[in-house]
Amino acid sequence: MAQGSGEERTEQPTPKRLREAKEKGQVPRSRELNSTIVLMVAAVGLMMLGGMLVDDLAVIMRDALTIERAKVMDPAALVQQFGAVIGKALWMLSPFLALLVLAAMTGPVSMGGFSFSTKAIAFKGSKLDPFKGLGRIFSAKGLMELVKTLAKFLLVAAVSVLLLWSLKTELLSLANESLGRAIAHAGTLFVWAFLALSSVLILVAAIDVPFQLWQHKKQLKMTFKEVKDENKETEGRPEVKSKIRALQREISQRRMMEKLPDADVVITNPTHYAVALCYEREGNGAPRVVAKGADLVAMRIREVAQSHNITIVSAPPLARALYATTELEQEIPAELYVAVAHILAYIYQLDAAHAQGGEEPPVPTDLPVPDEYK
Repeated sequence: MAQGSGEERTEQPTPKRLREAKEKGQVPRSRELNSTIVLMVAAVGLMMLGGMLVDDLAVIMRDALTIERAKVMDPAALVQQFGAVIGKALWMLSPFLALLVLAAMTGPVSMGGFSFSTKAIAFKGSKLDPFKGLGRIFSAKGLMELVKTLAKFLLVAAVSVLLLWSLKTELLSLANESLGRAIAHAGTLFVWAFLALSSVLILVAAIDVPFQLWQHKKQLKMTFKEVKDENKETEGRPEVKSKIRALQREISQRRMMEKLPDADVVITNPTHYAVALCYEREGNGAPRVVAKGADLVAMRIREVAQSHNITIVSAPPLARALYATTELEQEIPAELYVAVAHILAYIYQLDAAHAQGGEEPPVPTDLPVPDEYK
């Protein structure tokens, strides 16, 4: 339920909600997955590096226990030798420790990605509230954690008993082996038993990972009102967007009217549509649309054209085709070249007749406009 609203959280979290949750450190995590990976890697690491670690440990112990008589009576020499032994031990264990660190990072990164949030580690007084702490312990999530812990304990205990029962003969036979051989044999049995027990936890992780992902998504679910409010904040309120679009149209129309005097002809519907074309004779391009509009805008285009002595030609099919297919400052489509060429030829003949005082040519009719453009 949504806090204080009474609405059910039925909507999936938006990208903004997921991003904000990650910034707060709220990402899906599975402790079972992390434990399983670390234990599995530790078991495999012991199998690969165990022999080398045992040999190095024997050398370190021999060096540590071999002390000259003069150094036994010198405290400074003992401290120095102790430091050298610790250094050798850390250097010996560094590959294994690096492997464990890498394994510890693999689980969280593979599930919820890398996330470092200062908000998550910031001090909050509410975290010290004992009543909230008890509420978390005795919540449904706390009950689930208790069930997982008991299930994991029982599973590991059962597998441990089975392992001990299956290895009882080999374990008892260690007493008949020499000390060195018995230690090596026991180490091998320990590593394989460790790997088997770690593998059992894969089943626990396979159940816990989907549960944690489902629970994380459930916690971030939103009500319909929250999604609606977020869209308003992200995209702007409808009245504001409407005002912005109106201003954009006004600016676009003002620029269009400023370029209209450069037009060669205005083709009309005759009243519903008006499209102004400009053709540069020296260039290689096709005629382009410098202004277009419908209804009131079309009437304004005709008024400006008349005030600048731009010829207005009534060609309804061509006007509708140009209005529907061509945007401002775009060249006309190739399918309308022939029809527009008839109009431009008429304009040139009309200008020549006016200049020479001759008879005006007839207005072209039945222009070749393709049926799909009508």
